[in-house]
Amino acid sequence: MRIEEFADMNQFEEIMRNWAAATGLATVAVGADGKYISECYNFTDFCIKLTRGSTEGCKRCVKCDQEGHGVYNCHAGLIDFGIDLEVAGEKVGSVIGGQVLPEEPDEEKFRKVAREIGVNEDEYIRALHKVNVRTKEAIHASANLLGQVLNNFIQAEYERKHNSGLVTSLTEGVERTNVLVEKIMSETKELKSIQGRQKILALNASIEAARAGDMGKGFAVVAVEVGQLSEKSSVANSNIEETVKEIVEVVKEMRKA
Repeated sequence: MRIEEFADMNQFEEIMRNWAAATGLATVAVGADGKYISECYNFTDFCIKLTRGSTEGCKRCVKCDQEGHGVYNCHAGLIDFGIDLEVAGEKVGSVIGGQVLPEEPDEEKFRKVAREIGVNEDEYIRALHKVNVRTKEAIHASANLLGQVLNNFIQAEYERKHNSGLVTSLTEGVERTNVLVEKIMSETKELKSIQGRQKILALNASIEAARAGDMGKGFAVVAVEVGQLSEKSSVANSNIEETVKEIVEVVKEMRKA
């Protein structure tokens, strides 16, 4: 299942954009396959250009991406987050980001990281000072809020599309039922016509049997049976008519709904 298949991605993007503008935190949404499904917001040179730009730094970042969940400390000393996006119990993607400091940085610690991953220390520190600083409480609250809002949004979008499909199926079912009801009513009229002919046939047979005297006794029995069959058919037909009327009423109510 892909978010793009059922959600309004313009509204999805607007949520991401507004959240990023309000918090200053970096974020991007990815699908279940790990591919981006939104724009990247507030990504820093410190993370993308320098840390991930080095072989060792990228290796460490990938490890953090795989193991990190919720709000967590990244290997370089920043705080990142990764929150699952789910629909009907199925993971359909994630919203990830962060790239923010929980406090003013200790430069020496970051110089050590720069040496370990093979990045120019001074350039690394200059990029570090452009990273936003937020309290841990604010980071946790912001990340959790984005996760909740996006999960609520995609769940509502999924249900909207799912319910729309159900309504369409129900409407089509009502129309098909209506066609079948009309067919039954037509067949019922034909049955009435046959019953009428059966009654006439039974009456004529009785008359001819009476004229034939003893020779017509066997024929008279057949005539009686035909007459009884006609009566039974008439009762069955009446029951069918009543059932059809009930079906018609049910279909009318379904159409109103």
